[in-house]
Amino acid sequence: MGELDTLTTSALAQVRAAGTLPELEDLRVRWLGKKGTLTEQLKSLGTLPVAERPAAGALINAAKSALQGAIESRRAELERASVERELALGAIDVTLPGRGEAPGGLHPITQTRLRIEQIFRRAGYEVAAGPEIEDEFYNFEALNIPANHPARAMHDTFYLKDGRLLRTHTSPVQIRALQRAVHSAALPLALIAPGRVYRHDSDVSHSPMFHQVEGLYVDENVSFANLKATLHKFMEAFFEQDLSMRLRPSYFPFTEPSAEVDISCVLCRGDGCRVCKLTGWLEIAGCGMVHPAVFKACGIDAERYTGFAFGAGIERLAMLRYGVNDLRLFFENDLRFLANFAGGR
Repeated sequence: MGELDTLTTSALAQVRAAGTLPELEDLRVRWLGKKGTLTEQLKSLGTLPVAERPAAGALINAAKSALQGAIESRRAELERASVERELALGAIDVTLPGRGEAPGGLHPITQTRLRIEQIFRRAGYEVAAGPEIEDEFYNFEALNIPANHPARAMHDTFYLKDGRLLRTHTSPVQIRALQRAVHSAALPLALIAPGRVYRHDSDVSHSPMFHQVEGLYVDENVSFANLKATLHKFMEAFFEQDLSMRLRPSYFPFTEPSAEVDISCVLCRGDGCRVCKLTGWLEIAGCGMVHPAVFKACGIDAERYTGFAFGAGIERLAMLRYGVNDLRLFFENDLRFLANFAGGR
């Protein structure tokens, strides 16, 4: 028992001298842990005569309780001191002159979307919106995307537990608009559908959530030439420069014929640079004539009406317009980056 008094006195002194919370925790483990010094004292009770064990056990437990209380008290003191230090470091001198208020600004993606909307509104297009949580009919089936199409795979699409999904493009907005147009006899129809879309992808040029703008024009006698002229004029208006444009044959389930849209590089003016991989061309959008199967799904007479559709990534347009080389910069909320766009260029 004399040794117990010595150990307890030493332990209490060490606790009072602890200067940090980690140091205090080390002491707690050393003295009161499963293999701690005082815990080992309890294990040694078996070596004492039976008659002495209760009294010895009570003394050891009292020593442990005293040490535990000292540790909790010291922990409270250290935590209070830590808070006081943090408050002191973050203190504000209210007598200092004010720094003023820095003007804010729209996010560059928002600026790009509004610019796109403005250009198409001037051309007579309406701006349409729709839900971001869709079902398979609007996101796939009505767009002539069969059940075995790769775009419907789990690794591309965010599916919800109830079978619905996060839309992978804004084309469902076009389907809903076509259905309304049929019911209200509102054809011809000209609209764009900008908004957020979602896909399994993430790197310097892709994001799981990104923004897309899709366009649709439906009327009698709409031709591929109308599509090409519309896109060419839009690209020149958006980038504010004369551009060459070419269409390359492609495939999309919801358009036929389909094409990829290339424009002359807006950075090197077609001479060839790192951005355009020395080709002088940039892939900028996809387009095509609306597939008759899409019209059929919406209840539109494909023999009477034709139409064209196109789609482009808003981030892609913003990166080229502002010279941004990493898509992730748009989503990191770094004020140093965003301050470059506060003027609303």
